[in-house]
Amino acid sequence: MQGSKAVIQYLNELLAGELGARDQYFIHAQMYEDWGYSKLFERMTHEMQEEGDHAAQMIKRILMLGGTPQMVPSALNIGTDVPSMFQSDLALELHVRDALKQGIRLCEQEFDYVTRDLLIVQLRDTEEDHAHWLEQQLRLIDLMGLQNYLQSQV
Repeated sequence: MQGSKAVIQYLNELLAGELGARDQYFIHAQMYEDWGYSKLFERMTHEMQEEGDHAAQMIKRILMLGGTPQMVPSALNIGTDVPSMFQSDLALELHVRDALKQGIRLCEQEFDYVTRDLLIVQLRDTEEDHAHWLEQQLRLIDLMGLQNYLQSQV
């Protein structure tokens, strides 16, 4: 099936973001494990897997539309401590959220409702799970103090 070239190109841009997020979460998870924050390690490993699933869905859709997936991840922003890692990951999720919204709009303009629906599901996951969780953690750090928060993550 031949899809819209604009949609295929935009899906490749979104794919780069998903691959970058996966890699950034992988590195952050490894850092959390090294520092002994097992709860954060488990959560970020889960997030990394979800980003990989998102990427796989985009790859399948690109292929179905007759395109070639571009497997080049976007740039990473690796934090140096827990708060900066959360901030970096939240900025990434907010960027992905905005990109998904633009992709949904493009799909509607191109009458590609199947791809639009795929992006809507990913948008929901980005807003209601990933970004929301990161915002909660930053709020907990503010409320409890960093040391108390970190102690709770061991």
